[in-house]
Amino acid sequence: MHLRRLADESAPPTLFRRPRRRLRAGLAELGCVLAGLAAGLALPSLPPSPGVLGKDVTGALFTVGFGVLGLASIIFSLLFLVVQFTSSTLTPRLNLFHDDPIVWRTFAFAVGVFTYTITAALAVAHRGRVSLAVPVVALLLTLVAAVLMRNIQVRALGSIRLTPCLDTINERTRTVHDAVYREPYRDGTREPPDLPGPAVPVHWAGRPAVLQQINVPALVAAAAGHDAVIVLRVPLGGQLFQGDLLAEVHGNPVPGRLLLHHVVTGAERSFDQDVTFGLRLLADIALRALSRAVNDPATAVQCLEQIHNLLRRLAGKRLDIGDVADSRGRVRLVVPLPTWDDYLCLALDEVIVAASHTPMVLVRLRDLLRGMHDEAPRARRGSIAARLALVEDRLSIARSV
Repeated sequence: MHLRRLADESAPPTLFRRPRRRLRAGLAELGCVLAGLAAGLALPSLPPSPGVLGKDVTGALFTVGFGVLGLASIIFSLLFLVVQFTSSTLTPRLNLFHDDPIVWRTFAFAVGVFTYTITAALAVAHRGRVSLAVPVVALLLTLVAAVLMRNIQVRALGSIRLTPCLDTINERTRTVHDAVYREPYRDGTREPPDLPGPAVPVHWAGRPAVLQQINVPALVAAAAGHDAVIVLRVPLGGQLFQGDLLAEVHGNPVPGRLLLHHVVTGAERSFDQDVTFGLRLLADIALRALSRAVNDPATAVQCLEQIHNLLRRLAGKRLDIGDVADSRGRVRLVVPLPTWDDYLCLALDEVIVAASHTPMVLVRLRDLLRGMHDEAPRARRGSIAARLALVEDRLSIARSV
């Protein structure tokens, strides 16, 4: 019942957060435009002591403004190139640079600088002398824009390099795992909760989408308020189509709109609460590297290093924690979460098949499975041993060819 902590108001903040990227981006752009407009009107009104010729400042401001505006074109060019590169080289599901806030923040700042310079240029166009603060502020803003541009280029470069991408995937996946799986492994299997009364289905009526997040505390509170149990039938990261069964409500009915209000969907999978997304990405990159078109076993080995790190952390954790109880200890929400075998299948099985004729990758798989077999709890060693035997058989065949 590990998710119970996520339903406790005294626990640390949950992983749930409603995406407001478009709203934040729009507000940032609006704020920068308003700030630029206010500064462009206020600074030319300062006493020209010390001052500079207005005609000289006007030309410089127009030059700086339209030059910084070109920064926006560079941003979107980088965005397109990075997304295209990662989609064709790593995996189309990896959107680290696309989702980086520095992209829209830099764009908003460039728009604000453009607004300031053009507004100030028009304000001082017919003045003899203007305050030195007008060109100095323009210069400082341009320097800040240059620093932001450098940062965005560094982020773009990191987004197309293999090692930084793998490290970021590992870090973000560990963040989710550490928040969800907090209890150490212990023997015994979880008994299914008693589900009262008939089940009332809740179907998805929207457009095709991916289940990205669920608001665990809110769903538990809603179920407790209606003396019901909500059983989700779609895992986080699962695809939803119109008419699909999203959940079942046992006991007293809970309004469907209330349940739907506390889930977040989107066009793509995200790291927010999806405990399997990182392993899926690592396995995808390894599979692409092992394809005949790419034939890059070293990249597959790097992916297996990251997979090994994540699986080792999961091996010592309790995974059957999908039953979420309220403050009275009654189960109110059932969330489908992967089992240990599900994680092994997702992370390794396809890679084992793809690496059948690649001794380098098979050796790394063998070492990975041997290490986990020695470290994992006894109840989880059987599934590891079965895969280890398969890898050793394929390795002996590959070496004999």
